[in-house]
Amino acid sequence: MRLGDERESQNVEDRRGGGGRFGGGGGGGFPIRIAGGGIGGVILLVLALALGVDPSILFDAAGGPDQGRSVPTSQHSEAVPPGQEDMRRFVAQVLATTEDVWTQAFQAAGRRYEEPRLVLFTGQVQSACGIAGSAVGPFYCPGDHKVYLDLAFFRDMERKLGAAGDFAQAYVIAHEVGHHVQNLLGILARVDQMRRGMSQAEGNALQVRVELQADCFAGVWANRAQAAKNILERGDIEEGMNAAAAVGDDRLQRRAQGHVVPESFTHGSSAQRVRWFRRGLESGDLRACDTFGAQQL
Repeated sequence: MRLGDERESQNVEDRRGGGGRFGGGGGGGFPIRIAGGGIGGVILLVLALALGVDPSILFDAAGGPDQGRSVPTSQHSEAVPPGQEDMRRFVAQVLATTEDVWTQAFQAAGRRYEEPRLVLFTGQVQSACGIAGSAVGPFYCPGDHKVYLDLAFFRDMERKLGAAGDFAQAYVIAHEVGHHVQNLLGILARVDQMRRGMSQAEGNALQVRVELQADCFAGVWANRAQAAKNILERGDIEEGMNAAAAVGDDRLQRRAQGHVVPESFTHGSSAQRVRWFRRGLESGDLRACDTFGAQQL
């Protein structure tokens, strides 16, 4: 990726080196999960996308969340694992590009984008969604509008999942920020309401659509960031597609237990994740990310 002199986001909380002192997260890792959160007025979302209207406009009318402006905060721990400073800067730069893209998208819809904070941690971390260890991977907590990331995950993603490259790492961040966008649009809360009356299998199927939409939103980010700042280099797209495939439920299940149980999927198959990431990447259009209205994922 060409980030060069790209600014660093000020919405990074550096809790590395704190270990158990900071407690835990809440929600899920790669296969990128969200903590809490959900959707509900799916009909509103489908209608908005079908009409070419930004979903946030309809969700505002339906009582969506307020769009307050976050207060930029940057905290830096004294005990930082060696060799991670360049990675911290990279994460802050990628986060800044997501802020630019989504701020512009929300402004075009007459709204103000609330920038999420990204918390770097080691070991375990405390969030509004509870306590989580590094093993859960990156996650987004709707309760505090924060993305949580242990940088060691990027090493594991390369060594254990075969997903190497800086754009693969950027895809992870963009996916989690995609959940934040869903949260601001009221999608996560509405899905959560819907799941309460569903069976486990039905709830899993709905959650797959949530995750695939976040993949599509990550693709929209990449498209718009490239158009605005020419950040992509040769091979970046392939890295992103490989990362999306690497975290498909079918591939992870086959690797972990030797067989696949489709009804237990919560994030989508490798093919589905690649398909929806590609859809957002090629279109740059939120309307292309209607996973809830799609008959076939």
